[in-house]
Amino acid sequence: MRPDLPYAVGGVAIGAFLLGDAALAPDAGPVRAIDVALVLAMAAALAVCRRHPVPALGVVTATMLAFHVRVHAGVSAAFAVLGTVYVAAWLGHRSAVALAGVVFLGGFLARDISVAPAGRSGQLIAERTALLLGWFLAANVAGLVARQRRAYLEQVEQRAIEAERTREEMALRRAGEERLRIARDLHDSLTHSISVIKVQAGIAVHLARKHGEEPSAALLAIQEAGGAAMRELRATLEVLRTPSDADCVGLARVGELAERTRAAGVPVHITVSGQPRDLPAEVDQAGYRVVQEALTNIARHAGPATAEIHVECAPARLTVSVTDDGQASPGRPVTPGVGLRGMRERVTGLGGTLHAAPSDGGGFAVRAVFPLDGTA
Repeated sequence: MRPDLPYAVGGVAIGAFLLGDAALAPDAGPVRAIDVALVLAMAAALAVCRRHPVPALGVVTATMLAFHVRVHAGVSAAFAVLGTVYVAAWLGHRSAVALAGVVFLGGFLARDISVAPAGRSGQLIAERTALLLGWFLAANVAGLVARQRRAYLEQVEQRAIEAERTREEMALRRAGEERLRIARDLHDSLTHSISVIKVQAGIAVHLARKHGEEPSAALLAIQEAGGAAMRELRATLEVLRTPSDADCVGLARVGELAERTRAAGVPVHITVSGQPRDLPAEVDQAGYRVVQEALTNIARHAGPATAEIHVECAPARLTVSVTDDGQASPGRPVTPGVGLRGMRERVTGLGGTLHAAPSDGGGFAVRAVFPLDGTA
């Protein structure tokens, strides 16, 4: 209803003007009830001309021509018709516009010829006809220009949408090509190296047992870590090749990380507090990677140490912390490496915060907090 409001207001204003002009003009005829009904019909048709342009044009043309014939309203009777002609031309109804113009101008001309005084009719009729003809042509041209402008704007908008879609497709295609290139490079380099490590460790374990010796814990840890690295590398390659597949790692597999770290000689204790819940996949994976990187750093740099893993589930956040009692201290600042930078990027990319620094009592502490309230 709201889009029709300006047309309804315009119809009421034109109707009031016509009735007032007919009542005050000295050469106008008396205004009767049927004339008021004609004006009301015109206003009602003008109110719906945007939704029903052709019927509205017909009603407005007929009522205003009848009103002019009865009251002799003059050129003011054409105002409502001109407005409807503009709307119909804007909406593309050229034939109806042309027919309405011919009917109204013909009826107007016939009425003027029949009532014009002798001697004055020629000049007066010519002036009024030329004026109305110019108005009708201007209204028609204005409607066509407005229609062409709207079509142009729609075309520009469509081209912009198409260009944006094409850019997105190109970006996705390039990202896919880059993922495949990275997958090929990883496969050609890391897969071979990890396979050699795993095979050599397996051979060493086999030879030790063949000679009746128990393989060392470090050798078994190397063998287990090689197998785990190979599995994770394969999973990573699958994700790179098929990015729609979700990563298979999550906090539910932290126990496996702890077992591998224990096999490397670092005692690990796990504590889970709060109410467990289904986590978003990206948060679950990021929490796992934080624990994995922290345990890797402990095994490499902490020296003789014990690791503590604490996972706290709260309604609005997930907190993952990994601490150790190793040789790090506040007096010896740690230079962030690739692992810590990648860990921070994972956490902050999900809207979380990461604290990684030596503890006051010795050792190193990593604490990641992920929001679970939709702010990630």
